[in-house]
Amino acid sequence: MTLPAVLETPRLHLRRPSAGDADQVFSRFASDAAATRYLAWPRHQTLHDTRAYLERCDSEWETTGAGPYLVFTREGLLIGSTGIHLDTDAPYRACTGYVLAPDAWGRGYATEVACAMAELALSVPQIARVYSFCHREHLASAHVLEKAGFVREGLLRRYFVYPNLGEQDPSDVLLYATVR
Repeated sequence: MTLPAVLETPRLHLRRPSAGDADQVFSRFASDAAATRYLAWPRHQTLHDTRAYLERCDSEWETTGAGPYLVFTREGLLIGSTGIHLDTDAPYRACTGYVLAPDAWGRGYATEVACAMAELALSVPQIARVYSFCHREHLASAHVLEKAGFVREGLLRRYFVYPNLGEQDPSDVLLYATVR
């Protein structure tokens, strides 16, 4: 299975990242404290961090046929990232998430991206479940997932350490999913 390298939504252009995207990815969202607050990966401190991230993106695509997408407006402005990550232990499951630059917040882009990722993943015959989780206090993200058709399945207590919150203990997360 290989997902398409390019996707279009009504307002957005999504494509597989490349090494040449490092400067934009770093400056638009990966080094931004507000954008990365509730992410699973540490905020990028240097351009080297972003280059290493893009190498991992390429490796994931080469290995699984899926991975991260960069999200651009139709005018060509990079506003964030999303993706489909296949669960290697259970090939019928995929995970998604998103990050947007703060100047793209509040415009419905996150919902458009989450809908696109769910639709894409569930178009693959072997994928029956797409899930996402968010920090229990990240109510904006929970609202986005609900608007995108994901159903809240529960609270996973002390499930995940968010590296950009400065906490050492795992946080509670809200689990959302959509199924075929």
